[in-house]
Amino acid sequence: MPDDQNAELLHICFHGIGTPRPGVRAADEGYFVGKDLFLAVLDEVLDMRHVELSFDDGYASDVETALPAVTERGLSARFFPVAGHLGRPGYLDAGAVRELASAGMTVGSHGMRHRSWRRMGPREQREELVEARRVLEAAVGAPINSAACPLGAYDRRVLASLREHGYVTVFTSDRRRGCAGAWLQPRYSVRRDDTIHTVRGGILTRPRFAERIRAAAAARVKAWR
Repeated sequence: MPDDQNAELLHICFHGIGTPRPGVRAADEGYFVGKDLFLAVLDEVLDMRHVELSFDDGYASDVETALPAVTERGLSARFFPVAGHLGRPGYLDAGAVRELASAGMTVGSHGMRHRSWRRMGPREQREELVEARRVLEAAVGAPINSAACPLGAYDRRVLASLREHGYVTVFTSDRRRGCAGAWLQPRYSVRRDDTIHTVRGGILTRPRFAERIRAAAAARVKAWR
């Protein structure tokens, strides 16, 4: 992370890498990227100090492919497994989550069931924001203090609940630049139909001023609705 706490950050988010395994929902396959593209992106950002990497959902490829590629390049990353998916076919188990933490990676929560956190009732909120974190804390043997909003869905009630439960950093999918030290951090997701050219042009290239204003305004609407 840049030394300046007000510096601009670019968060790049991956999900699955390679071919989805049996057990992965068809609706999620569009977020699996080829290994060649994944490695190309890592090499592209190797010397970019303002870029941070994260991985959502807790697929098995986090340990099989992402972890060795990240560590070989001397990089670090955040991993956000879905607690209720641990041990399911195609996903990490508790031992693999522990392996990520032991390798120096940051583990955060992506909730319990990979569902929207908007309009949650008290029971759902406890399961997603409290119980899921406890499952992951048991796996890593350390506190979990960051979260990534499933499906990129949030509103002011969700953000208030996350603050109430003591999360110190929250990640979204708003496709805009973030700011070092901010509580809410937007991210760009790399998808199956991306290429290294679309990543360079649509993610790594700084957006024009008008595009930045529109993206910031859209995020403010989401946060206050």
